Amino acid sequence: MTPLTDLASPSAPELRLVVPATEEQLPRVLHVINGEHYSGAERVQDLLGLRLPDHGFEAGFVALKPGKFGDFRHSTNAPLEELAMGSRWDLRAARRVARVAREGGYRLIHAHTPRSAMVGSIAARRLGLPFVYHVHSPTSRDSTRPFANWVNDRVERWSVSDAARLITVSPTLSDHMKSLGVAGERLRCVLNGVPAVANAEPRPRPKGLWTLGMVALFRPRKGAEVLLEALALLRSNGLDVNVRAIGPFETPEYQDQLVSQANRLGVGSLIKWVGFAEDVDAELRRCDALVLPSLFGEGLPMVVLEAMAAGLPVIATRCEGTSEAVVHRRTGCLVEPGSVSQLASAIESLVDGEIDYEQASAESIARHAERFSDDAMAAQVAEVYRELLDD
Repeated sequence: MTPLTDLASPSAPELRLVVPATEEQLPRVLHVINGEHYSGAERVQDLLGLRLPDHGFEAGFVALKPGKFGDFRHSTNAPLEELAMGSRWDLRAARRVARVAREGGYRLIHAHTPRSAMVGSIAARRLGLPFVYHVHSPTSRDSTRPFANWVNDRVERWSVSDAARLITVSPTLSDHMKSLGVAGERLRCVLNGVPAVANAEPRPRPKGLWTLGMVALFRPRKGAEVLLEALALLRSNGLDVNVRAIGPFETPEYQDQLVSQANRLGVGSLIKWVGFAEDVDAELRRCDALVLPSLFGEGLPMVVLEAMAAGLPVIATRCEGTSEAVVHRRTGCLVEPGSVSQLASAIESLVDGEIDYEQASAESIARHAERFSDDAMAAQVAEVYRELLDD
């Protein structure tokens, strides 16, 4: 680990300015992020960059693992600086983040991952700024790699030990953080939110062969293997459904593993491996329902909310915050994680009409509008900032 005394080392990686800072009119909040992906948590960050100015705050970003966020974000009016850390433990980055915050006149630092919490918390301490941490998922069970989970959990716990506020994306995550010893008065639950789909109307019941969409950063905890087994079970019972698998893979090896499993089960012809898609809404329009068979580690998946906004029924697992969005047998179906038979049965119940498709579509749109808008999310995050800055 790099000693704190080495933070000013001239060999520290240089910042690359991507977007020039905007004119300062509002209090500024610096979001410290990873930035390598553009998936659920990154879409939250991007939407905050877009919507916070409507609620009295300007957002800026520092990315510690530059990648897709800078390429695909919509919040291009928010300044972004890309800082490639030399390693996971390159604490020189904290001095650079502190410089960005000081020179940019930022009044608060908001981090979103264990890595960014480590760097952001040090920078906030150096400057005497309030520090906020956004809990997007349970770090202690974020992957199938126990040692990595343990390391990330320890880094997160140390980094947020003096955070002024921790924002969780679902009540189940608030309970999880309390179980780790975080005092309730430091926690604020702000449900994830996504934009409404313009002129969204309930969808008519599909005709012909159905198409399910699965949108994810494909990795073992997302449960794609369970979906493949369910497709094979349905096929053996005389029911075929197509699947569009939308999103990148964590590794090429995992991609090969899933493709091989699909072919071995005899369902390879039913699956279209789409890969990363910049326009998720356009992909959802090509689907009749969303399926998300996650095994564990979800906060409140953005793709579930995006599907609801588009009027898609959702078939998902009872996995943390997912069950707080989907209403069983009203906006879709909830099944137990890892259960092939339950997942297959849920798909069949939607396709064969046991669940009223058009009613589920209508209730999905209404539930999104009532509870999961991006504007409500930004307004509540802004209120957390005001609690700290008005003290």
